[in-house]
Amino acid sequence: MKGNLTRRGKSSWRLKFDIGRDPISGRRITKFVTLRGTKTQAQNEAAKIIAAAAIGEHVDPGRESVGTFVERWLRDWANNNVSNKTWTRYAQLLRKHLTSRLGSVPIQKLRAADLQAAYASMAEEGLADQTRLHLHRVVHRMLGHALQWGVVARNVAAMVDAPRVRAHEIEILTPAEVRAVLERLRGRSLYPVASVALATGLRRGELLALRWQDVDLEGATLKVERALEQTKRGGLVFKPPKTRYGRRAITLPPSTVAELLAHRKSQAEQRLALGLGKAPDDALVFATWDGSTRSPNALTKEWTLAMKAAGIRATFHSLRHTHASTLIASGLDVLTISRRLGHGSPAITLGVYGHLFKPDDRAAAIMESVFTGMD
Repeated sequence: MKGNLTRRGKSSWRLKFDIGRDPISGRRITKFVTLRGTKTQAQNEAAKIIAAAAIGEHVDPGRESVGTFVERWLRDWANNNVSNKTWTRYAQLLRKHLTSRLGSVPIQKLRAADLQAAYASMAEEGLADQTRLHLHRVVHRMLGHALQWGVVARNVAAMVDAPRVRAHEIEILTPAEVRAVLERLRGRSLYPVASVALATGLRRGELLALRWQDVDLEGATLKVERALEQTKRGGLVFKPPKTRYGRRAITLPPSTVAELLAHRKSQAEQRLALGLGKAPDDALVFATWDGSTRSPNALTKEWTLAMKAAGIRATFHSLRHTHASTLIASGLDVLTISRRLGHGSPAITLGVYGHLFKPDDRAAAIMESVFTGMD
C-alpha cells in the first residue's frame, strides 16, 4: 500500500492513500489525513498510518472518539516513553476521569468548555485538587501529541486554566505521637522500617530497595542507589532514582545504627533457624521472612492497619515529613535538607516545607552593622 505526502503549509502536510475498494461499487476508497511537524516527522507518521491501514487498523481521525484516542495514545506513545508506574497513573487518570465523562465525544469536536466542565464535575464530587491538576497536565500532553499527529487542529487543553491547588497541611507527627508509634510497632517487622524512615527521611520505595551492601554501620552512613516500584502493569521493579540528587549518601544517628545492628542480627538468626544460610551481599535490609522482596503495597496496608488499631492518623509518608520538619525546626539550612531528602532542587523542598521555616529577623541587624562599619 502506497501513499502520497504533499506540503500544505509551513509545518503542515497532507497524506493521500487508498484503503482498498468499496465492496459494492468496486471503486477505490481514498483517504486524506493532515499531518503536522517537520517533513521527517510527517513521513514517520505517514508510514505508521499506511502500515496500520494495510492491516485494517487505521482509525479515521474524523470518527475517532476521545475514549478511543486515549487508548491509542497509551498504546502508541505512553507504552514506550514512560515508566510502568507513570503509565499506570496516566491510564487511571484518563480512563476514570476523562473517558468516563467525555469518552464518546469525537476528539476533533472536543472543546475547552468540555474539559472545564469535567474539572468542575470532579470538584463537585469531592476529588482532590491535585488529582484534577494531574489530569489536566496529562490531557494537555496527550492532546499535544494529537495535534502533532494531525488528529486535531488545536490543543484545547492549552485554552483552559490549570485547576488551582489549595494549600494543605502536611502530616507531621508530634514527639508524643512518634513515641506512641514506635512503642506500638516495637517487636513487629514494621518497627525497624519505621525507625529508619524517621531517622533518614527515605521514601517507602527507597527503604524497601535498600541492601546491606548499601549500609556502612561503622561509618554510620547509608547510600541510596535505587528504589522499588510496584505497579499492576510491571509488578515489582528496582529502578535508579529519578534525578541525580536521588542517588545520595545519608548519615545515621547512633541510635539508628544500633537498631540496624540488632535488626541484622535478628535476620541472621532467622535465616539460621530456617536453614537458609548466610545472607548474600545484596540481601535486602527490609525483606520478608524468607529474604524475598517486600511489597510496597503490603507495607502500606500493614502500616494502615497498625495505625488504625493505635488510633493514630498518619500515613507512612508522614514519617518522611516528620523527619524534614524536625531538621527545619533545628535550624538546618534548606540546601542540606534538600540533598538529604533527595529533592531535585531546594525549590522543591521550599514548595513543600516552606511554611515551616521561621523568618530570620537578623537581617536588619546585619545590615546595620555593615552601615555602621562604613562610618
